[in-house]
Amino acid sequence: MTFLLRSKQKTTITILASLVALTEAFGMSHACAEEKQHELNLTAPEPQHHENKFKPQAAPKGENPPTNVPQPATGAPSQSQSLSETEQQKAKLELNARLTDKGMDISRGLVWRIFEPIYGVDNKLPLVASSQGGSAHFALDPGSYIVHVSFGNASAMRRVTVSAAQQLSETLVLDAGGLKLNATMPEGKINPQYLRFSVYSDDSENDDTSLILADIKPGKVIRLKAGSYHIVSNYGTANAISRSDIKVDAGKITEATMQHHAALVTLKLVRQEGGEALADTSWSITNDSGDIIRETVGAYATLVLAEGDYVAIAKNKDQIYQKEFSVSSGHDQDVDLVTTAPPQPPIDDSMD
Repeated sequence: MTFLLRSKQKTTITILASLVALTEAFGMSHACAEEKQHELNLTAPEPQHHENKFKPQAAPKGENPPTNVPQPATGAPSQSQSLSETEQQKAKLELNARLTDKGMDISRGLVWRIFEPIYGVDNKLPLVASSQGGSAHFALDPGSYIVHVSFGNASAMRRVTVSAAQQLSETLVLDAGGLKLNATMPEGKINPQYLRFSVYSDDSENDDTSLILADIKPGKVIRLKAGSYHIVSNYGTANAISRSDIKVDAGKITEATMQHHAALVTLKLVRQEGGEALADTSWSITNDSGDIIRETVGAYATLVLAEGDYVAIAKNKDQIYQKEFSVSSGHDQDVDLVTTAPPQPPIDDSMD
């Protein structure tokens, strides 16, 4: 009997021990877990913070901290610190431009370009930086540069050398002025639609290298280096041309008004006076010397001609018609060629 009781007690103790071990393994009994921690004199670990999962934990009391934990580098500068130091080493260059030495700084219309002083593989100076407007500010690495500024067709250039963290201010003098062009016709009102100007550095109009600016509208101010220029005014695209030499002064706007003696002429081929113009008509206009002034195709031939005597030749369906007419300055006119007039014989190119 005694043996049986001891056996049951031993079995009960074994079962209880197994239950305690099971609850500890899966956390099923909070009371048993707390009791076990109290018995072992352990401190519950602090909750983990997800924002810094690599934060080193304190070593248990009485133990030395591990020596193989990597420590953050404190001596190496960050990327932002390196960039900041690089910017601090750059030179600060301020640029201004004036029309004259004693003039005011130009506040708009400037184009600044900074080049390296050594030609690249494309045989051009490498562009470092650029800016548009008035005064310009650049942050540059230490070294030498070519500074170029343009103001319309006027420009200036200078070589500058800057050192680390230097603050430098430069003013370039353009020695430039403005030119405003227009034209009149003493005998009448000129039509600005047909008026254009060209500016040359000299009177070599057939040399493209001397052409500075073309197709300039009347009344527009163009910026030029101070000096003398050759101006050509075209009223239309035929022979109404006026020329003049003009001087541009620095810091001033020079206004030049040229004169034309011409008129607007409209040619048409009709079956009767006041009739509709015939399409597919080829036109040739010659002066009194026989030189061809203009050739065109269409029902109408509208052009500006200098005052003088002319011959209009119209060809339509292998028939040729011609008419002499005169142009008086300031008097625009329509010239009709009537097909009822006797046609002219075709021109034989084989005859001298």
